[in-house]
Amino acid sequence: MQVTKTALDGVLIIEPKVFGDARGWFMETWSERKFEAAGLTFNFVQDNQSYSEQVGTLRGLHYQTAPCAQAKLVRCTRGKLLDVAVDIREGSKTFARWVAVELTADNKKQLLIPRGFAHGFLTLTDEVEIQYKADNFYAPNCDGNIRWDDLQIGIDWPFAPTILADKDANAPTLRERLERGELRF
Repeated sequence: MQVTKTALDGVLIIEPKVFGDARGWFMETWSERKFEAAGLTFNFVQDNQSYSEQVGTLRGLHYQTAPCAQAKLVRCTRGKLLDVAVDIREGSKTFARWVAVELTADNKKQLLIPRGFAHGFLTLTDEVEIQYKADNFYAPNCDGNIRWDDLQIGIDWPFAPTILADKDANAPTLRERLERGELRF
């Protein structure tokens, strides 16, 4: 497994070793032993999967607050997407900064997103499937989101989304969340 740091502390690109032959390929998408050997300790408790039918579908920017904040290990198992992590830890030296990684079924890259980060993605093809592990259970009362086009964050999306939930289209800005004291990790 190859671990690559990004510009945001704790956000990592994980590239599992892929073993291929005439039959196809095999890889370990998660190994507690290998992650611990790399200094990464997580107790993942929930697996999630979503499917987006059309290119231009945006989901995010989502996060969970304390006591149910979540770290995530994200991968694309069908199609192609741009996966984004935003540092929303008040007082962090990289607060409001973001990183984006193209995850595809072919490149098999994964993005490790620690607690205190918002997460979102934009589908770059039709029929996109994303799977991710979370180290805390989903809790509706700790659920939060931030506008995908928040100017303070300034994510450089490759194009504007054509499909998104009302909840995401009408999400508050990062500044509004801060002013209401809603970012607790």
